[in-house]
Amino acid sequence: MAKNTFHTGSGPSQRQLRVGELVRRTLSEVLQRGDVHDPELNSLSVTVGEVTVSPDLKIATAYVLPLGGEGQDDVLKLLARNRSELRRLIGKKVALKYSPDLRFRIDETFDRLDETRRLFSQEAVRRDVDGE
Repeated sequence: MAKNTFHTGSGPSQRQLRVGELVRRTLSEVLQRGDVHDPELNSLSVTVGEVTVSPDLKIATAYVLPLGGEGQDDVLKLLARNRSELRRLIGKKVALKYSPDLRFRIDETFDRLDETRRLFSQEAVRRDVDGE
């Protein structure tokens, strides 16, 4: 008899990662094509950096950033206002038993990347990295 193995690690499972990436791609396509019936949202260019999914696959948190980083609060409000339509569109395109409930957060990855670059450009850090 085969032994059932379950994911017991601290990080996301392969299924969570796969579903998150599928939702991210689909959400990006929907926003890029302007499938949402909201002219304000369709007029903006939004980058979907990452989507994390809960272990039961019922909640998906999308980390988004408007092009240029301007108007972050407005983008979050527009996405939240159109959340049900986005969920419906994703549900039509993604073959899941349940379409995940969408949550939106600002993607801070680029800010952390800039801070990391700033730290590595400091003279003391470069000296330590070079081994002098």
